[in-house]
Amino acid sequence: MSLASLARSHPRVVDWSIRLDRAPAAGWLALQAAALAPTWFWMAARLRDGSDDPLGLLALGALAVLAWHTRRDLRASPRLGWLALAMLGTIAATLLRPWLPPLVSGLLAVLALACGLSAFLPRRVGLLPVAGLAVLALPLLSSLQFYAGYPLRVITAEASRWLLAPAFSVMREGSTLLVDGRMVIVDAPCSGVQMVWLGYFSACTVALWAGRSDRDFLARLPVVSLFVMAGNIVRNAVLVACEGAGRPLAPWAHETLGLIVLSIVCGGIAWAVSSRRMRAAAQPFPFHGGRHVDAVA
Repeated sequence: MSLASLARSHPRVVDWSIRLDRAPAAGWLALQAAALAPTWFWMAARLRDGSDDPLGLLALGALAVLAWHTRRDLRASPRLGWLALAMLGTIAATLLRPWLPPLVSGLLAVLALACGLSAFLPRRVGLLPVAGLAVLALPLLSSLQFYAGYPLRVITAEASRWLLAPAFSVMREGSTLLVDGRMVIVDAPCSGVQMVWLGYFSACTVALWAGRSDRDFLARLPVVSLFVMAGNIVRNAVLVACEGAGRPLAPWAHETLGLIVLSIVCGGIAWAVSSRRMRAAAQPFPFHGGRHVDAVA
């Protein structure tokens, strides 16, 4: 049956389809958010009981700022492919929730919400930075520390051993270093998990601000990882050197060093993601200034 004959025989169906297609973005996203309410309750409970750091609130805030700044440029007619993925992801996150670990079902939920938001965002806004912020909004730091903390500590300890070898007698056993006879443990805070989170958060937010396409964003991710690993290794090597020399830093100096290195790492990431020298720059994102009007696809 052709669309013309369908319009003649079932005009109400066509009218309903047009109304559905022209439904405001806020309505779609509010319905999706309501359907995913169990995930939001779980995330709030994780933050309330202190089992995870509240850094995810920064990612949620960045997504809220993105939605606010593009509110006048949202598509009147959504991209149906992304909308379909959003609906499928929402259904999967809801139906599979009793059988999946909460973090996995939460991952499905936030990715579904990212797809729903991308269905209405202007085409110039990359999907990957939006999806990255959605994933970072999850309370996942404690899980990352549990699964990835020890391997990161071992890598950091080995790299620190190489850096300190010219000046000290250094041996490594697991994540423990023996520096001139003094035992120094690379503990959980030295794994760099929080620096990883903040580094990728900086990459996603700067990519949206600079209007990076998904291809440009992917091309810059290895540099982001390099900055994060190098920063954590240098910070740890300085702390271990002070411990090995018998002059451990005071707590305030320890924290100050961490903040200085973190600022350098995030600043380097911001430069790498926003630099026009690495790849041709994309169209500016609304955070950057002027407004643009996309043709409705």
